[in-house]
Amino acid sequence: MGWRSAIAGAIAWLCVAAPAAAAPALWVARNGDSTIYLFGTMHALSPDAAWRTRLYDRAYAEATTVWFEADLDGADPTTMRSLLAHYGVDPERTLAQKLGPRELAALQPILAEGHTSLAAVGHLRPWVAALMLSMQPMLAKGASVERGADLTLTHDAKGAAKTVRTFETLEQQVAMFAGLSEPAEVAYLSDVLTEQAPHLALRRPEPLEKAWIAGDLARLGPRLAGAMKHDNPELYDALIRRRNQAWASALDREIRTTAGVEMVNVGALHMVGPEGLPALLQARGYRVERLQ
Repeated sequence: MGWRSAIAGAIAWLCVAAPAAAAPALWVARNGDSTIYLFGTMHALSPDAAWRTRLYDRAYAEATTVWFEADLDGADPTTMRSLLAHYGVDPERTLAQKLGPRELAALQPILAEGHTSLAAVGHLRPWVAALMLSMQPMLAKGASVERGADLTLTHDAKGAAKTVRTFETLEQQVAMFAGLSEPAEVAYLSDVLTEQAPHLALRRPEPLEKAWIAGDLARLGPRLAGAMKHDNPELYDALIRRRNQAWASALDREIRTTAGVEMVNVGALHMVGPEGLPALLQARGYRVERLQ
């Protein structure tokens, strides 16, 4: 298991304190009369995933404002096709022209297994191919974004008439990947292909999901973000560091002007280590505690 799958599943943890019980990671950050709950989500889950706890539900009930990375309700096929056509296609150069012989040799059998040809994806940018392939093992085993924590909680918050806030638009998220240099894109795709090599084909998404639900820090610890930072620092900087800093600033501005209880539900990789949201808020003077 590596950080490439973690991007798709957002499985990562901040090892700050021992959890009170085995459960997905939840923190609280307090400053004066304001409280922010921080929950690390998994974006795609299987139909029978049971992850909500009474502690989470109590925190959720307290919150009047709920934050997400983006509004996934807006990710309809027409919108996503339009965004990918604008940001994810290179009409001038093909994947075959960007990848080396090793990457091409690894890519073609994986595409064939999914009944897709290299020609069919030839003008996709490497980052699009990497995202598609990294999601493939989870989706093949029944996981879906519709059942993921983010979309489930988005629907709950809207149904409960809570104030729903997002840090980014879908276009900003896509543009973030599109802003990567070609070497960083190719390195991302190359790493995904390495993970999906034939000798790793027996990997299953269920243990990842179970480890996320159980709070298995020993298995899903900060080494995932650390590996990404080491292997592809440009991707780490764009996907994690700069976004976390922007989100922490947005939360700090919100809390300093509006007292109350708010909840943040974003991919768990954004909670990891000294550049994760809990650590960034603690550095700004918040009292941060891990609850589960």
